[in-house]
Amino acid sequence: MAREQRLAEVFVELADTLVEEFDLVEFLQTLTERAVELVNADSAGLMLDDQRGQLKVVAYTDEPTRILELLELQSDEGPCLDCFATGARLINIDVRSAQDRWPRFGAAAAGAGFAVAHAVPMRLRRQVIGALNLFSHSPAPLSDDHVAVVQGLADVATIGLLHERAVRDQVVLAEQLQTALHSRILIEQAKGVLSARSGLDVSGAFQRMRTYARHTGQPLTVVVENIVAGSVALDELRREAERR
Repeated sequence: MAREQRLAEVFVELADTLVEEFDLVEFLQTLTERAVELVNADSAGLMLDDQRGQLKVVAYTDEPTRILELLELQSDEGPCLDCFATGARLINIDVRSAQDRWPRFGAAAAGAGFAVAHAVPMRLRRQVIGALNLFSHSPAPLSDDHVAVVQGLADVATIGLLHERAVRDQVVLAEQLQTALHSRILIEQAKGVLSARSGLDVSGAFQRMRTYARHTGQPLTVVVENIVAGSVALDELRREAERR
């Protein structure tokens, strides 16, 4: 298969996040594997922001790379962390020379047999959501074409992830809105029921329900459901109202 055709297939694969069975871990695992496949690297690891400002190791191609990524987090040093902090690529890092900058990372990477490391940001404009690390046993540097490919993969994956997050957030928002609308309907029903049973006007009925909910520590939605179902006595509602 021609390289150009394979590149096109991988970019389409990484762009397809809006599927019902979308699996974030599987998606990021695919990203690391395709990056190693398409550029001059032997392994890859990926850290992602947990949306609270903390990086987490979420994908890696082998166990030595997983350990190396965890070491970066534990020692608070390494190319992935610097890449995430600055949003800038770190390419063709000589592992042995890097020991002056990142002592623990450099020693661990060299001990694992790696000669060169790279880090590219998972970035869309100014928003950085993680970083992708690549490691090579050979000291041969990444070419400009390979750098462009791996950054392109990271960019496409980032856009897909942010789009998926936005859609998911909209779904959550829609569900919350639907719940709120349903609760509002129940409240109106309960106001009518309580008004008819107690002789209060609808405003007074609503205030009595809210007071009862506060005094008993129950959610208002639970109280109105019980009123509609007839499981709350008028005397109980009145006693709580008089206790305030």
